[in-house]
Amino acid sequence: MKNFTGKTAFITGGASGAGLGQAQIFSEAGMKVVIADLRQDRLDEAASYFKEKNAPIHAIRLDVTDREAYAEAADEVESIFGGPPHLLVNTAGVNVFGPAEASSYDDYDWVMGVCLGGVVNGLVTFVPRMIRAYARKEEAHIAATVSWGAFGAGPVTAPYAAAKAAVLNLMESYRISLKSYGIGVSTICPANIRSHIYETALHRPENLRNTGYNVTEKTQQFLASIHEHGMDPRVLAERLKEGIENDLFLVIPYKDGPRMVEIELERFKYLAYPGGEAELAARRDTPARRAELLRMKNEREGYDVAAAGPIAPPPAQEKNAPPRKLDTGGFAMANKDADWVDPDKKAQG
Repeated sequence: MKNFTGKTAFITGGASGAGLGQAQIFSEAGMKVVIADLRQDRLDEAASYFKEKNAPIHAIRLDVTDREAYAEAADEVESIFGGPPHLLVNTAGVNVFGPAEASSYDDYDWVMGVCLGGVVNGLVTFVPRMIRAYARKEEAHIAATVSWGAFGAGPVTAPYAAAKAAVLNLMESYRISLKSYGIGVSTICPANIRSHIYETALHRPENLRNTGYNVTEKTQQFLASIHEHGMDPRVLAERLKEGIENDLFLVIPYKDGPRMVEIELERFKYLAYPGGEAELAARRDTPARRAELLRMKNEREGYDVAAAGPIAPPPAQEKNAPPRKLDTGGFAMANKDADWVDPDKKAQG
């Protein structure tokens, strides 16, 4: 898709964080934007922003796990804008942190229901409509905010990493399938974003609140302090727009994106034969490789592209002072009553 002017975009999770950044950038590119989000307060805030800009947007309160509601939202878009979206961006997501072995059914059902199921629902709802309306006639594109988590195992993000890996594979399948219709497919794979995803763990549906993880106001405040240093959502959205314009499937929004992917995926060949894991560890334990890995990790987790500089290092520690202990509130640990979990991985008190 090269020309966005006058076309319609449908963005899930569009009222805050990465989704709001996308709504802003594609609106500024001349699109009519539909913002779909679960939280009415966030929708109201976003609608107020676009009203001040005199930009054509339409807000829909949508639970992406509700297929009937999704179909109703699609009908609403066609009624208001005369057809399905030319650009579908699946961004809605949730996350929660804790040891994989502490995960509950509800942890999986909630995270995978939104992060994977929500994308499935978007695709199944809109792809037939988009093919009927635009195949080989008008530019159309589908994208998903996948996350860097899709490339690696997450010992404290098992449901999220699994969902994102599945979405990456799913979107590639659709990219291959939709080529013949002239519909493009892209994914954008950021790590740390300046977003409000940390709030989602405190707003889980009542029927999915049986978590194996230690989740409190304090743990989420700690997570918020991490997200403060993430990539600006508008910068991320600009990278996605550029990727769509260039019909790029993997949009890695970092300077060394292709090399980052190469390093992440090289592990698989070492995991396929006896002794390979030890060989991989040794291969990575060299001064040059350690420096490269650290630089890339800093860029993904604490590098603000908009400010073009890394976050400030912590103050130097005084000589002979006891080591600082970061108070995380028990972030990414298991509930204290998970008696099968290693005590070192459980919240205390």
